[in-house]
Amino acid sequence: MTATKVAPESVDHAPDRPISAAPRLQSLDAFRGLTIAGMLLVNNPGSWSTIYGPLKHAPWHGWTPTDLIFPFFLFIVGVSMTLSYAKLLDRGASRSDLMLKSAKRAALIFLVGLALHSFPWVGYDFSQIRIPGVLQRIAVAYLIASAIYLYVTTLKARVITLAVLLYGYWFLQTLVPVPGGLTGVLQPGLDLGAYIDRAVFTTAHLWKSARTWDPEGLLSTIPAVGTALLGAFAGTWLKSSRSPTEKTLGLFIAGFAGMMLGAMWGWSFPINKNLWTSSYVIFTAGIACQVFALCYWLIDVQGYKAWSKPFVIFGMNAIAAFWLSGAFARVMSMIEVGPDDVALKTFIYRNYFLSWATPLNASLAFAITFVLLWLGIMWVFYRYRIFIKL
Repeated sequence: MTATKVAPESVDHAPDRPISAAPRLQSLDAFRGLTIAGMLLVNNPGSWSTIYGPLKHAPWHGWTPTDLIFPFFLFIVGVSMTLSYAKLLDRGASRSDLMLKSAKRAALIFLVGLALHSFPWVGYDFSQIRIPGVLQRIAVAYLIASAIYLYVTTLKARVITLAVLLYGYWFLQTLVPVPGGLTGVLQPGLDLGAYIDRAVFTTAHLWKSARTWDPEGLLSTIPAVGTALLGAFAGTWLKSSRSPTEKTLGLFIAGFAGMMLGAMWGWSFPINKNLWTSSYVIFTAGIACQVFALCYWLIDVQGYKAWSKPFVIFGMNAIAAFWLSGAFARVMSMIEVGPDDVALKTFIYRNYFLSWATPLNASLAFAITFVLLWLGIMWVFYRYRIFIKL
């Protein structure tokens, strides 16, 4: 991880761009920043017991706006990867060198994810560390998607690869029997992916809220690679010689088609974020494509940039916002204050938010304040041209 102090125009798209090279798209920074802001909002309510429905994950099958955040990140990884690699390959970079750099970067992202899980490190029982995670999934999906992009060089072959990933995952989850269990039972802890995670990681290293399965497990990383590849297809379309209007229209149409196809596949293979089902991949990539198309049209084509500045600030320092805010939230939950020795977060929520608002609105106000706090911190980073990248 490095911290650089340079002009924004020369900074690569941290944390999702693999290697600096491509001309900046402010719309991509804004889309990334919008996603970061959404993540901060849903991950930091005043109380987990009082949250508006759209700011919760779907209990199992189905989706809410909150379930769009993680696939948006992976979609952005694919777009960024395509724009960077294409430019570097045109300049004569070798595929093997790019692959080696990608592998090193993926390893670093994975380690940073483990570091966040074990923060603040002192006194932590590393024998219980959760191995899967958000950054870990991004690292693995990015590495595999990079290999596919660099060595599967035709569009037809990439489409076939995507189909193999998505249909192969559907086949495994619905037709392969779970040892000692039933076939195709897509319920918490009972699917094939959960069995594999328990066998590989043991329950000690899985998501502590379940222990019998993990939402970022091994098997469901296969279709997550598909999310990144769909982003790569969008990036390929964007770097074509077509006019900006054609590019925008194509992204909107592709996004609508993805939403429809994903919803229809969901009739037989339900849309499910925890299982990262193939229908979820196509459906969420369709929405991502449309949101990105809107950002691209407004910012890079029409030039309406002022509104996007807060999101660009988040987007240009996404890894810092993600990691530092996560560590900060954990510290707030560890420090005990007041006569009742409650967590600092709870103390602030009760005394400065719940004192004047209903529980739902107080919880939302706390989350919004948390987002604004980190926007201020990231603005200072941006103001002094400090950008943390992997």
